[in-house]
Amino acid sequence: MLLLTANRSMKDEDSLEQVMREENTHNSLPVVTVGNADRVLNDSSYREQCVDPIVEIAIYTANYMGARRVFVP
Repeated sequence: MLLLTANRSMKDEDSLEQVMREENTHNSLPVVTVGNADRVLNDSSYREQCVDPIVEIAIYTANYMGARRVFVP
């Protein structure tokens, strides 16, 4: 299962970024991070720009193992 998020926060010691820094290994799945969640929901052309990279990551997950976080537009 891949986590798709727009969360970029590093504010707290239990933030997603901090957990990834502490727990990520070469066998960990990547966290897929969308640059702008509002645009994904409201802008169809931006949403289309995000789809291809997300599908590629889902299909070729093994290529992204251990990457910690992968950003899409």
